[in-house]
Amino acid sequence: MSVTTGLFYAFSAVLLFAAFRVITARNPVHAALFLVLTFFQASMIWMLLEAEFLSITLVLVYVGAVMVLFLFVVMMMDINVENLRAGFWTHFPLAALVGVVIALEMAAVLMGGFRVVEDPSVISQAPGGLSNTQQLGKLIYTQYLYPLEIAAAILLVAMIAAIALTLRARKDSKYVSPGDQVRVKAADRMTVLKMQATQVSPDPTEAAPTETKV
Repeated sequence: MSVTTGLFYAFSAVLLFAAFRVITARNPVHAALFLVLTFFQASMIWMLLEAEFLSITLVLVYVGAVMVLFLFVVMMMDINVENLRAGFWTHFPLAALVGVVIALEMAAVLMGGFRVVEDPSVISQAPGGLSNTQQLGKLIYTQYLYPLEIAAAILLVAMIAAIALTLRARKDSKYVSPGDQVRVKAADRMTVLKMQATQVSPDPTEAAPTETKV
């Protein structure tokens, strides 16, 4: 067994264990941390497959940005784990059946990809002396340019929709429209009132202060 094969099995074992702990951990923060470990192991496997760009992108985008946001949201929210686990065993049989069906479908689709018909060293060689990153960029911005633009438009619409759905007017907010501030006049800001001076008469029922001698 070569060193690369040994590293592949080691990373795969840790990845499967971390992925299993993501769905079995009782603490949401622990589950998110196990998901970070899963992403790291997948990144290492891609590095072994000489997909350097995808490996670094997985670490920078998912671990460095998405998972940090997940952890921030989970720690800021007051999640009652007991309420989330209510009725777990009631829906477990149906969930297990759906999981088995999905696993069988994925196995039927992916098993064909494990049949190696060529030498792996020949497959990994990029034509024209270009690197893996250059070949990926060339394919994305030439052959897959329109799907990339469509995906970018869909993500933009989803981001705007998420902001619109979560942006609600609060009654206790002291928000002032900038347009109203620009159109305001000096007379609208301050009003001068003329009032007659009045003298407050002492209350006869109030007791007079007493002097204390020391």
